[in-house]
Amino acid sequence: MLTVDSIKRTAPGSRFRPTHCCMDKGYDDRALRLGLKLRNIQAHVRRRGQDPLVGRYKGKPRRWVVERTNGWHNRFRALLISWERKSELYVGLCQLANALIAFRTAIS
Repeated sequence: MLTVDSIKRTAPGSRFRPTHCCMDKGYDDRALRLGLKLRNIQAHVRRRGQDPLVGRYKGKPRRWVVERTNGWHNRFRALLISWERKSELYVGLCQLANALIAFRTAIS
Protein backbone atom coordinates (compact mmCIF):
# COMPACT_ATOMS: atom_id res chain seq x y z
CA MET A 1 0.00 0.00 0.00
CA LEU A 2 3.05 2.23 0.07
CA THR A 3 2.67 2.80 -3.65
CA VAL A 4 -0.87 4.13 -3.23
CA ASP A 5 0.18 6.30 -0.30
CA SER A 6 3.09 7.79 -2.27
CA ILE A 7 0.95 9.17 -5.11
CA LYS A 8 1.89 12.80 -5.45
CA ARG A 9 -0.71 15.44 -5.83
CA THR A 10 -0.75 17.17 -9.20
CA ALA A 11 -0.57 20.71 -7.83
CA PRO A 12 0.22 22.25 -4.44
CA GLY A 13 -2.89 22.24 -2.30
CA SER A 14 -4.77 19.91 -4.62
CA ARG A 15 -6.80 17.12 -3.08
CA PHE A 16 -6.50 14.68 -5.96
CA ARG A 17 -6.51 11.04 -4.98
CA PRO A 18 -7.42 8.15 -7.26
CA THR A 19 -10.94 6.82 -6.79
CA HIS A 20 -10.54 3.60 -8.81
CA CYS A 21 -7.76 1.01 -9.04
CA CYS A 22 -7.75 -1.63 -11.81
CA MET A 23 -5.55 -4.70 -11.32
CA ASP A 24 -5.31 -8.27 -12.59
CA LYS A 25 -5.99 -11.55 -10.78
CA GLY A 26 -2.53 -11.62 -9.24
CA TYR A 27 -3.64 -8.91 -6.82
CA ASP A 28 -6.73 -10.79 -5.60
CA ASP A 29 -6.12 -10.46 -1.87
CA ARG A 30 -8.42 -9.58 1.01
CA ALA A 31 -5.83 -7.34 2.70
CA LEU A 32 -5.32 -5.36 -0.52
CA ARG A 33 -9.05 -4.85 -1.00
CA LEU A 34 -9.42 -3.74 2.63
CA GLY A 35 -6.48 -1.33 2.33
CA LEU A 36 -7.99 0.26 -0.77
CA LYS A 37 -11.41 0.48 0.89
CA LEU A 38 -9.89 2.27 3.90
CA ARG A 39 -8.43 4.83 1.46
CA ASN A 40 -11.82 5.29 -0.28
CA ILE A 41 -10.56 3.70 -3.50
CA GLN A 42 -12.80 1.30 -5.39
CA ALA A 43 -10.91 -1.86 -6.35
CA HIS A 44 -11.53 -3.43 -9.76
CA VAL A 45 -9.78 -6.78 -9.35
CA ARG A 46 -10.83 -10.00 -11.08
CA ARG A 47 -11.28 -12.96 -8.75
CA ARG A 48 -9.11 -16.01 -9.23
CA GLY A 49 -10.97 -18.56 -11.29
CA GLN A 50 -13.03 -15.98 -13.19
CA ASP A 51 -12.81 -15.85 -16.94
CA PRO A 52 -10.54 -13.06 -18.17
CA LEU A 53 -12.04 -10.05 -19.88
CA VAL A 54 -10.99 -10.15 -23.49
CA GLY A 55 -11.42 -6.88 -25.28
CA ARG A 56 -10.71 -6.14 -28.89
CA TYR A 57 -9.49 -2.97 -30.53
CA LYS A 58 -9.65 -2.76 -34.32
CA GLY A 59 -10.02 -6.54 -34.53
CA LYS A 60 -6.91 -7.27 -32.46
CA PRO A 61 -6.78 -8.45 -28.84
CA ARG A 62 -6.24 -5.53 -26.48
CA ARG A 63 -2.93 -5.40 -24.65
CA TRP A 64 -2.00 -3.12 -21.81
CA VAL A 65 0.49 -0.38 -22.61
CA VAL A 66 3.10 -1.69 -20.18
CA GLU A 67 2.90 -5.25 -21.53
CA ARG A 68 3.19 -3.97 -25.08
CA THR A 69 6.22 -1.82 -24.21
CA ASN A 70 7.87 -4.73 -22.40
CA GLY A 71 7.29 -6.85 -25.49
CA TRP A 72 8.97 -4.20 -27.63
CA HIS A 73 11.92 -4.05 -25.23
CA ASN A 74 12.27 -7.85 -25.34
CA ARG A 75 12.99 -7.60 -29.07
CA PHE A 76 16.31 -6.00 -28.19
CA ARG A 77 18.52 -8.93 -27.24
CA ALA A 78 20.97 -6.75 -25.31
CA LEU A 79 18.13 -5.78 -22.95
CA LEU A 80 16.60 -9.24 -22.69
CA ILE A 81 19.87 -10.91 -21.70
CA SER A 82 21.97 -8.25 -20.05
CA TRP A 83 25.69 -8.90 -19.85
CA GLU A 84 26.56 -5.33 -18.85
CA ARG A 85 28.56 -4.95 -15.66
CA LYS A 86 27.85 -1.26 -15.19
CA SER A 87 24.33 -0.01 -14.63
CA GLU A 88 25.07 3.14 -16.65
CA LEU A 89 25.57 1.02 -19.79
CA TYR A 90 22.29 -0.81 -19.23
CA VAL A 91 20.43 2.47 -18.73
CA GLY A 92 22.01 3.77 -21.93
CA LEU A 93 20.81 0.69 -23.83
CA CYS A 94 17.30 1.21 -22.43
CA GLN A 95 17.32 4.82 -23.56
CA LEU A 96 18.56 3.82 -27.02
CA ALA A 97 15.80 1.20 -27.27
CA ASN A 98 13.20 3.77 -26.20
CA ALA A 99 14.47 6.21 -28.82
CA LEU A 100 14.28 3.54 -31.55
CA ILE A 101 10.77 2.53 -30.45
CA ALA A 102 9.63 6.17 -30.48
CA PHE A 103 11.21 6.73 -33.91
CA ARG A 104 9.57 3.63 -35.38
CA THR A 105 6.21 4.65 -33.93
CA ALA A 106 6.53 8.18 -35.32
CA ILE A 107 7.29 7.10 -38.87
CA SER A 108 4.58 4.44 -39.04
